[in-house]
Amino acid sequence: MSERLFGALLGFIAIGVVYTCLERAFPARAAERWPGPAWRTDACFFFGQYLLWSIASLWVLAHVHRSIDAHAVTSLRDTMARMPLVVQATLSVVLGDVLVYWFHRACHRFELLWRFHAVHHSSERVDWLAAHREHPVDGILTQLCQNLPGMLLGLPFEVLGALIAFRGAWAILIHSNVRLPLGPARWLFGAPELHHFHHARLRDTRHNFANLAPWLDLVFGTYLRPAPDESFAMGLVEPFPKGYLAQLVQPFRFDGTVSPGAEREPNEAVHWRDTAE
Repeated sequence: MSERLFGALLGFIAIGVVYTCLERAFPARAAERWPGPAWRTDACFFFGQYLLWSIASLWVLAHVHRSIDAHAVTSLRDTMARMPLVVQATLSVVLGDVLVYWFHRACHRFELLWRFHAVHHSSERVDWLAAHREHPVDGILTQLCQNLPGMLLGLPFEVLGALIAFRGAWAILIHSNVRLPLGPARWLFGAPELHHFHHARLRDTRHNFANLAPWLDLVFGTYLRPAPDESFAMGLVEPFPKGYLAQLVQPFRFDGTVSPGAEREPNEAVHWRDTAE
């Protein structure tokens, strides 16, 4: 446990140094410098994720992987095994992204899922540390959606692990308070300005659900690129607790305070280009 804690501390320092420099050099929202007022809560999510919830997520994925292996369709896996590994990995990622896209949309549509996903949207600013604010139930279900196709197709677990690591690193980038000229890469892998707008304080979010594959938003008509000023407010419309433990418990409190809205909340500071340029 001490080695894992040391690794988490080292990762916190290394990621923090890199992204603090990036966020100061290329800020998307110049007035918001790290650390913000909620950094302690986000730090708890960071260490909770690396010390505990990542272990739980890997355990669940490994258990599901073994169960699928025990009931696998041999003919399908034999066909996949004859393909180059890069083709297998690409197919797995594409199918996983499709599942994650529709799961993410479901999180904004159905109350039971939104209760957990609301934790991620409770942050009133996005930066490299706020990227880790995610309820473990939401995180584990997202990882299952992302990796289920690879498990069904027989992709080696080591390859799945490498894909998880890469996507996790890119997820920090798209949440960070930066604006970088990523060019066409923003359609394939995602970009901060696209995901920032997904966190706009709206009662009914309707855009940019494909965090790490915006081409899916283009395909399904939910792509929206905001104007460069990013003057819109972020966070939830409804009240939400601020502390780490309170946010972990909140989804299990059925008191009517957490529910996806049916109408758009006015936010006059929101401006956008409704194009894919």
